[in-house]
Amino acid sequence: MGKVIAVANQKGGVGKTTTAVNLAASLAASEHPTLLIDTDPQANGTSSLGVEPRTVASSIYDVLTGTVAVEDAALHTEMPFLDVIPSHINLVGAEIEMIDLFERERVLKKALARVRRRYHFVVIDCPPSLGLLTLNALTAADSVLIPVQTEYFALEGLGQLLNTIKIVRQHLNPNLEIEGVLLTMFDGRLRLSNQVAAEVRRYFGDRVFEAVVQRNVRVSEAPSFGKPVLLYDAVSSGARNYMAVAAETIRNNQRFFQEPPEGADGTPLDDAPHLQVPPPAPRVSTPSAATPTASPRAPAPPTPAPPAASRERDAAPRPPSPDAPDGDGTPDPSRVVLASRATPPGGRPHGDTPSA
Repeated sequence: MGKVIAVANQKGGVGKTTTAVNLAASLAASEHPTLLIDTDPQANGTSSLGVEPRTVASSIYDVLTGTVAVEDAALHTEMPFLDVIPSHINLVGAEIEMIDLFERERVLKKALARVRRRYHFVVIDCPPSLGLLTLNALTAADSVLIPVQTEYFALEGLGQLLNTIKIVRQHLNPNLEIEGVLLTMFDGRLRLSNQVAAEVRRYFGDRVFEAVVQRNVRVSEAPSFGKPVLLYDAVSSGARNYMAVAAETIRNNQRFFQEPPEGADGTPLDDAPHLQVPPPAPRVSTPSAATPTASPRAPAPPTPAPPAASRERDAAPRPPSPDAPDGDGTPDPSRVVLASRATPPGGRPHGDTPSA
């Protein structure tokens, strides 16, 4: 089952859309099937992948209102392994239309249940607010990635976001984790950037990504060409930064790639009923593969009957077998252990317990 990551921060201009688009593209470049969901009514994430929001047949708005299935709204992009569910300006009114729905905070989670097994990662670009759309994304997500611009005002909004995450954990999604805090627009020449980075690392500790997205003009130019920075300029520092973020994300989520494959009907193979197969009967002896096969021989001539005197000698009592421990001619029990475990007509060796 794929990992669902929501990229959220109620403060605008911190690099949410840029991070969501370029992280999804970098994961796809690593040959991990990835789905990007644009839940921002501005649809910047959609246009950043070369999709015109006004011309799409269906969008995430139609998925949330229940008119289109989520698998029908996904579009292929020019990058292999990367699909996108576009946004639309109509998403502005989605919160009003969803206000009377039952469990309106779980609409997106229920929709994603149909496609999660098709992708290794599902990245959700959240709008710059803490409204119903963001609540849907946080409820459907396994973790939340928080981009933080290395400036003073970016720190002020973190408290409100962490409080929202705490409320979501208590009432909607108790398994929601913090994927990490990503420092964006970092300029090592500025004292302020270094101070903000140090303060964030002091507060969040090891939950801060080791990779840092530096301020780079190529990252800003790429959306105007409808491409992620990896396709616009793969050797730029911005492309290398986001590839490092993707590598760190993949390394931290290996357990999500160990899910069992699906059957033809979409049911996980490990959920199928297990057949109770009895263990095979033990083999008494196994001929060696190196033993040559004896060539067929002509039948021996019939042996003449022994004389009467010989038959009388054979009828005399014989001494006890040396293999019998008690000397009464009884076979040694250790020599018939395997024979006692021969397969009965029922198909299961005596004394064996059927497998669970």
